[in-house]
Amino acid sequence: MKIFVKKGVLADAKSQAIILTLFEDSKKLSGITLEIDKKSGGLISELLGNGDFEAKPSQVSVIYTRGALHAKRIALVGMGKQSDLNLEKLRAAFASVMRHLRNLNVKEAATSINLNLLPGKKEQVAQAVAEGALLGLYQYTPYKTVGREDLKEMDQLNIIADEKNFSLVETAIKKAQIITSAVYFARDLISAPSNEMTPSIMAQKAREIARRKNISCKILDKDKIKEMGMNALLAVASGSNEEPKFIILEYTGGRKNAAPVVLVGKGLTFDSGGISIKPSEKMDEMKTDMSGGAAVMGTVMAAADLHLPLNVVGLIPATENLPGGTAYKPGDILKSYSGKTIEVLNTDAEGRLIMVDALTYASKFKPAAVIDVATLTGACIIALGDDVIGMLGTDDKLKKEIISASRTTGELVWELPLWESYHELIKSDIADYKNSSGRAAGTITAAAFLSKFVGDYPWVHLDIAGPAWTSKEKAYVPRGASGVTVRLLVEFLRNRVRK
Repeated sequence: MKIFVKKGVLADAKSQAIILTLFEDSKKLSGITLEIDKKSGGLISELLGNGDFEAKPSQVSVIYTRGALHAKRIALVGMGKQSDLNLEKLRAAFASVMRHLRNLNVKEAATSINLNLLPGKKEQVAQAVAEGALLGLYQYTPYKTVGREDLKEMDQLNIIADEKNFSLVETAIKKAQIITSAVYFARDLISAPSNEMTPSIMAQKAREIARRKNISCKILDKDKIKEMGMNALLAVASGSNEEPKFIILEYTGGRKNAAPVVLVGKGLTFDSGGISIKPSEKMDEMKTDMSGGAAVMGTVMAAADLHLPLNVVGLIPATENLPGGTAYKPGDILKSYSGKTIEVLNTDAEGRLIMVDALTYASKFKPAAVIDVATLTGACIIALGDDVIGMLGTDDKLKKEIISASRTTGELVWELPLWESYHELIKSDIADYKNSSGRAAGTITAAAFLSKFVGDYPWVHLDIAGPAWTSKEKAYVPRGASGVTVRLLVEFLRNRVRK
């Protein structure tokens, strides 16, 4: 769907549906809603008077105007209590109303935005409206053939703005469309079946991103990975016929020698667990184990499209983890790219193995900050549930920046401790470290393991095992891939630019 910003008055818009927002605790109609109510002969007042619409959060009701307006329908969406409104509820409301209209086979709608809904956040309000509308409509349908003609799509949303606010709204909507396109890109990669999203195909998608100005892409193949001594990545790949790829995306938007932000994303295009094989139930969902890599690729793409004046590097180690005859085994000892040795206790703790080679490689760029994103541990879901990202790291300032971006985007993070006592749990008797220390504090010990390969650079680890994939529809995340951390990381980068 495309969003267009147009000058005019919503009451006069020729549209299949005009969208109006109402608060649960509003005593009377006002502004554009009152104007449209009068022009329609009191249709909105009648609906409210009959108690058929209470304006509960994301509640939707559609009124047919029967020629009283140029618009065929009035779609009312509830915002809940005005004192409770935030950007998340705004996104959810517009996702809800747009899905409702799509289900009615409405192709085009129009709305206007009250930029004063949240004081001091005019641009963020406009962006949230667009994000909710676009992200809530996401569908993954390339493999649907039976009944394909019955699939419904919204084509266009027109946002009507007055002369005074037109430029602000247009700019905010343009940025929102760039960011949501990057989320769509990540969701598409994650949703693709593993036979259609191999490490090689993922690398090709990275090359497509690099067609943009100021982005370069370098792909290290198996021979180069071996030559460099990335033996942890090679070990995980050893059971698969699909060759591993090490993807390097560089966006240069800042000064040539300015230290970049390095983003590292886990790229397990399928994870069976290897020799330590997973249960068959829900193993199909392990195509999503490259969600971190997809998010990093989407973030670099958005940074370029937004022309952010800073440098960003995306590193994605991509491979499968399968139990072939040549697969690595529990008890093996690996010499990582850093030179440090790792005892393998569990081949299903593979994500941290491919990540440490990438984290070590990150130091080549002398980064201003390193952030890694990975569906790393089931333990994080046990600790924080399906909606929250686990955050651990070594730099308090960097963590605060992530938290600030989290509050704006609604992609929630919660910090877990990384105290020295946890580091004792990953020490090996016969190597430097072991890749698993058992169930206790699994998310923390995984992060402690990663920390040994980062160096002295500011570093934060984001465990997205919970929110990367959802089995039930959420506010503006349809069932399936969420593309989580794309908006979070883009907002983090934008905040760095603002400062």
